[in-house]
Amino acid sequence: MMVKQPRVAIRNHTAEANLFARRTFIALLGVAIMLLILFSKVYNLQISAYENYQTRSNSNRIKLLPVAPNRGLIYDRNGVLLAENKPVYSIEIIPEQVKDLEKTVAEVSELLGISDDKQQKLFKSLRSKRRFKPIELKSRLSDQQVALFSVHQHKYPGVFIDARLKRYYPFADLTTHSLGYVARINRRDAIKLEEQGKEDNYKATRNIGKLGLERFYQDELHGTIGHQEVEINNQGRVIRTLNFTPPTPGKDLALTLDIELQMIAKRALSGKRGAIVALDPRDGGVLAMYSNPSYNGNLFVHGISTKNYGKLLNSKNRPLINRTVQGYPPASTIKPLLALTGLEDGVITPETEIYDPGFYQLKGVENKRRDWKKWGHGKVNLSKSLEQSCNVYYYDLAYKLGITKIARMMEKFGFGEYTGIDIYEENRAIMPSVEWKRARYNQPWYTGETLSVGIGQSFWTVTPLQLAQSISILVNKGRIKVPHLVKSKTTYSNHVENSTELDSKVEVTAIDEKPPIILKNDKNWDYVLDGMHNTVQHKGATGYRAFIGHKYDAAGKTGSAQTANLAQDEKYDATTTEENQRDNAMFVAFAPYENPEIVVAVAIENVAEGGGATNAAPVARQILDQYFGDRVIVSKTKHPLHEETYGVDND
Repeated sequence: MMVKQPRVAIRNHTAEANLFARRTFIALLGVAIMLLILFSKVYNLQISAYENYQTRSNSNRIKLLPVAPNRGLIYDRNGVLLAENKPVYSIEIIPEQVKDLEKTVAEVSELLGISDDKQQKLFKSLRSKRRFKPIELKSRLSDQQVALFSVHQHKYPGVFIDARLKRYYPFADLTTHSLGYVARINRRDAIKLEEQGKEDNYKATRNIGKLGLERFYQDELHGTIGHQEVEINNQGRVIRTLNFTPPTPGKDLALTLDIELQMIAKRALSGKRGAIVALDPRDGGVLAMYSNPSYNGNLFVHGISTKNYGKLLNSKNRPLINRTVQGYPPASTIKPLLALTGLEDGVITPETEIYDPGFYQLKGVENKRRDWKKWGHGKVNLSKSLEQSCNVYYYDLAYKLGITKIARMMEKFGFGEYTGIDIYEENRAIMPSVEWKRARYNQPWYTGETLSVGIGQSFWTVTPLQLAQSISILVNKGRIKVPHLVKSKTTYSNHVENSTELDSKVEVTAIDEKPPIILKNDKNWDYVLDGMHNTVQHKGATGYRAFIGHKYDAAGKTGSAQTANLAQDEKYDATTTEENQRDNAMFVAFAPYENPEIVVAVAIENVAEGGGATNAAPVARQILDQYFGDRVIVSKTKHPLHEETYGVDND
């Protein structure tokens, strides 16, 4: 039997060819579509979205670094440099670039003699700072330390020396209360800058003005930030600089202050607590403004240590207080202004006389007000009242005027108000009145308090600056020129193409004036000024002895202020009185008598013996002698107090 074989299908070559062709077409179509998508993507990346991706690429590759401007310099009226910028070297570490941080810190510290405290501070800083940011191990390296590390730097990758300009005050404590100082920007400063919209301009700045002129003119001294456009690698390291926009330096300030007068003021107040203010009445420029004791502002520039700050804070002499703008009882130094008030109100004339038996007593009042001269001055008119500083004359005058008229007139001379000087630390002090006492103590005003105001006591306090300004108004016969420390500002511009030199422009500060005091009788100015002249020129007057032999024509007024109340029959004895309850000595002066060029106010606290004539007048004499004498301008490059005051260890 035969087995049936399966049939073999006949191949259809035409159908297979068509199938192959369709598959090939579909494959080519897929490839074409993929190529089309690819090319469209490339087109989008390279052409359509080129600028966008280029920008994003540059942002990863290019970095904009802020560049801090140089802080403006400060000069005195003769061009002596008072505040400059000096390079300071510090050693810094980038933690992520150091393999064994503890070992490296220990070795570098041993090499440079860095204390354990500094090392601990660095490790403490690690907790709050990013590891790729530099952290300071020690600042203010000596030249020897810089040279020593430079030799060994190759052993310590990630450790480097950084140089920055730091503020430096060559006259140290001599100028601190006027210039102030700069210190590191703290959190409160940063918030304030942000609120004022200034944070961008301070991105590269570490210090900011904290006091005095440094604070008042902060924005002008700071300048405008610059930028450096750099290319960086994937590790953030700078490869090259692409573009550089230089910062605009801050303005330089030229002051009205005379550093030589300032030195004399410091010398005259040596061993005393007090203040001296000297003004040029012609324009209101401050010639000298010194508060003693003072302190070295350089201590704060690098961050004052707790130990040093504790010494300043806890000192019984309170060096941190600027006494030139601190309130003192004016005592008899304001008698010329009270006399002017009496003349203007018509309650006295230059010829009006009273009899001084050594005390003043109101009718029906048992309490007696004593004169400083136990047996009295006898018959006293206006001129003699100023020459002899007769208290009884001014008890009587104050009683006749009343506190309201006195307060209104004294407010015109600036008492109880800011003078407007260009520092923020000024105190308004107190010009008492009926309204002031009711608002302050909710009590009525008493006649006895008016009598005390008549000799510059009671609640009345004035700052030495206010006192100097009031005498300036007096010698200007009512014209009020606002006291100021800055005479001119120099602006620098660095936008000159293809040039590294700066353009400079000097801007002279305008003299600011307030509405003048207009008197009914202009001769009243002369009556009072003559009385002050006689106080210094007439033999036996209170200011005569201190000015014997002077070569210029001076005028002045003494004052001695009680700082503690005495009982009715109690006698003041400086030798048995506690030091902080002894009298203050005051003195105001101006010269020359015709066309005055300088006004001086002196306040000395708790003098051991005597009053203003014995203690404060000789100090004013030294200032005037220096001003009118042969003067040797301090070297503009060498500062005599440099070594004396800056060699303070801040560690």
